[in-house]
Amino acid sequence: MAASSLLVLIDDIAAILDDVALMSKVAAKKTAGVLGDDLALNAQQVSGVHPERELPVVWAVGVGSLKNKAILVPSALAISAWAPWAVTPLLMVGGAYLCYEGCEKLAHKFLPHDGAAEAAHHDDVVKALSDASLDLLALEKDKIKGAVRTDFILSAEIIVISLGTVAGQPLLQQATVLGAIGIIMTVGVYGLVAAIVKLDDLGLHLSQGRVRALRPLGRVLLAAAPKVMKALTVVGTAAMFMVGGSILVHGVHPLQAAIEHAAQAAGALPVAGKLLAMLTSSALDALAGLVAGAVVLLGAMGITALVKRLR
Repeated sequence: MAASSLLVLIDDIAAILDDVALMSKVAAKKTAGVLGDDLALNAQQVSGVHPERELPVVWAVGVGSLKNKAILVPSALAISAWAPWAVTPLLMVGGAYLCYEGCEKLAHKFLPHDGAAEAAHHDDVVKALSDASLDLLALEKDKIKGAVRTDFILSAEIIVISLGTVAGQPLLQQATVLGAIGIIMTVGVYGLVAAIVKLDDLGLHLSQGRVRALRPLGRVLLAAAPKVMKALTVVGTAAMFMVGGSILVHGVHPLQAAIEHAAQAAGALPVAGKLLAMLTSSALDALAGLVAGAVVLLGAMGITALVKRLR
C-alpha cells in the first residue's frame, strides 16, 4: 500500500511537471512578442554609458527586473485566486497597451514631430558624457531607474499574458509557471541584451586582433551591430501588433470567429494550406491590433490636447 501510494504521488508530481512544462512553453510562445520589443528597448536603454560599464548596468537592470517580477507574480496569483473575472479584462488592457505602443512608434517615425527637441536632448547627453566633472555613477543610476520602470510595464504584460494561459489551473501550477516564465524571460532578455550591447566591442576586438583569419568576422560583426538593433525594433513592433491583436481578438468572440473562419478557408487551399492559414490568422490579428492601437493613440492624443487647453 505504501509503495503504491508513493508511485501514485510520483506519478502525480510527474504529471504536474509535465503540465507545467507544456503551459510554460505555451506561455513563452504567447509572450514572444513582448520579448522582441523588450530586447530592443532595453538595449537602447543602456546605450550611451561607457563600454566598461555596460555589463554592470545590464546586470543592475536585470536584478531590478527580477524584483519587478517578485512583485508582479504574487499580485497576478492573488487576482487569479480572488478575482478571476478580472483576468480577461486585464489581458485586453495589456493587449490594447501593446497595440498602442506599436502605433506610437509608427506615429513617431512617420508623422511630423518636434525633431528640434530630440536633437537638443541628444546634444545635452553628448555634452554630459564628455564632461569630466560629471558623476557618471549618478547618470548610470538614472538610466537604471528608467530602464527598470520600463521593464515593470513589459514584465506586467508578460505575467498577465502568462496568467491567461494558466487561468483555471491549480494554484501550485500557476505559481510554478509564472515563476518559471519570469526567470526564463529575465535571463533570456538580459543575457541577449548583454550580447547585443557588446556585439560591436567583440567585432572591434576581432577586427584588430592578432588572428588575421578572424578579422573579416570582426568587421562583419561591427557592420551587423546597428542592423541587428534596427531589425529587433522592426520585428518587435510587428510582434506587438500580432500579440496584442490576438489578445484583443480572443476577447471579442464574433471577431475571433470571423478570423478563424478566414484562416480555415485559407487552410483549405491545396497548396501550402497550413502555412497560409497561419499567415492569414497572424495578419488579421496584426490588422486588428493596428486598428485598436490607432484608436487608443487617437484617444490619448485627444485627451492630452484637451488637458493642455484646460490649463
